[in-house]
Amino acid sequence: MPQSLSNILLHLVFSVKNREPLILPELESELYAYIAAIHKNMACPLLKIGGTENHLHILCRLERIVTVSKLLEEVKKSSSKWIKGKDKRLAGFAWQTGYGAFSIGMSNVEALEKYIARQKEHHRQRNFEDEYRTLLKQYRVEWDEKYVWD
Repeated sequence: MPQSLSNILLHLVFSVKNREPLILPELESELYAYIAAIHKNMACPLLKIGGTENHLHILCRLERIVTVSKLLEEVKKSSSKWIKGKDKRLAGFAWQTGYGAFSIGMSNVEALEKYIARQKEHHRQRNFEDEYRTLLKQYRVEWDEKYVWD
């Protein structure tokens, strides 16, 4: 077979360091567009993005020659620098060190898009830490609580 093809869909989740509420409402849409541009530049189209003042969820397609860690390194490094330059109050902004990266199938895309779109509503009743633990269980990821948070 001379051609290599793939359709690798990912649900990415990461928070602001210490879950600080630093994703300001007035910067949110611009931040989302900036992160979408990073994905586009890496040939990993962003299909949906959403979150709250302290974390993000991203649905994207992973280019077959890009690693998850390289994509997230670039997204977090570039967007952190961008945020720091947008507002003096955010000079100390940082993303958490880790992230969650979960594979999903095409049959789950619509449900995940809706879930991401409803993040603000969802988090009126549930904090990020509880949501993340639920995702880890749902995606059957083993974890050690002492290494999940920073």
